[in-house]
Amino acid sequence: MVNPSNPIAQMGPALLVTIGEDPPDRLDKALVRDVPVDASLSRSRLMKMIADGLVALDGTPITNPKARVEEGQTYTLTVEAVGEVDTVAEDIPLTVLWEDADLIVIDKPVGMVVHPAPGSWTGTLVNALLYHFGGSLSGVGGEKRPGIVHRIDKETSGLLVVAKSDRAHHGLAAQFEAHTVNRRYLAIVNGAPDAADPRLRGIEGASFEPGNILRIATNLARHKTDRQRQAVFFNGVGRHAVTRARTLATFGLPPVAALVECWLETGRTHQIRVHMAHAGHGLIGDPTYGRRRKVSEKALGAPAVAAVAAFPRQALHAATLGFTHPVTGDALEFSSDLPPDMRDLLTALGHDI
Repeated sequence: MVNPSNPIAQMGPALLVTIGEDPPDRLDKALVRDVPVDASLSRSRLMKMIADGLVALDGTPITNPKARVEEGQTYTLTVEAVGEVDTVAEDIPLTVLWEDADLIVIDKPVGMVVHPAPGSWTGTLVNALLYHFGGSLSGVGGEKRPGIVHRIDKETSGLLVVAKSDRAHHGLAAQFEAHTVNRRYLAIVNGAPDAADPRLRGIEGASFEPGNILRIATNLARHKTDRQRQAVFFNGVGRHAVTRARTLATFGLPPVAALVECWLETGRTHQIRVHMAHAGHGLIGDPTYGRRRKVSEKALGAPAVAAVAAFPRQALHAATLGFTHPVTGDALEFSSDLPPDMRDLLTALGHDI
């Protein structure tokens, strides 16, 4: 908590911070507590400033984050100007649901990569955001760049929150780490998850909770032979991942496809896609995990079967995003309608949208 009685003065690039009463036992923790929120310096940036010799006591740089501090000591923090980044700003239209000085919520279209990477240096969400922000971006981590705290795949549509300041980036990252962000997805899958299905009862990591909610708990890590894929592991390999799924509508007699709501307890790469495939209910159109199935015309009818076969991407949409504003403390929740291609697929399956 910031001590409002600290005498703090801004002198050019220098920020003077006096350690308040009953300080933590080490420098980094004391600065995290006593640096004012308005300085927009996250813990990670403060750690980097210490390592770079930009935190001094009586003119001597202190580079040890574990250095002991005492009440009343005044530290000089040299806050370097926010640096420019190499990423090119591009005039790409964005659907903005919320924006203030600290964050922005975007409804990402199908086909847009979130962050520049080999093979996708342009046309990304970051390129578009840099243009959208113009000169209003305060910067994250000492650079004029958006703070990406979570991602959705290129061919997945829907909601993303992006930080515009260090204080927002730090606060959002903490919420994602604590699994307090409400992220709900809509997916169209092969088959229909049901507690009455004995096959699901025999799948390791799969169980059912009240309300016919499928819970999938495994570890996820890179596939042993295909480094572009994720795979399910147990026995300590990989990172813990939990997905829950509830069937909203089924299609066909017997059911051969379903509209499913999925929500994340953790947020691993490709988590929903991998978990639903592990449960035997891969997403329709998923080229990596879906294992395209031949759907029975008798169960669905020829037009619906053709629509399923032609669907060009994983049928997944980030529909709901809820979190606490990291600066104001307000509870925020956003929703996004299904994109046209998923709506058309549901119509072909006989769902009345």
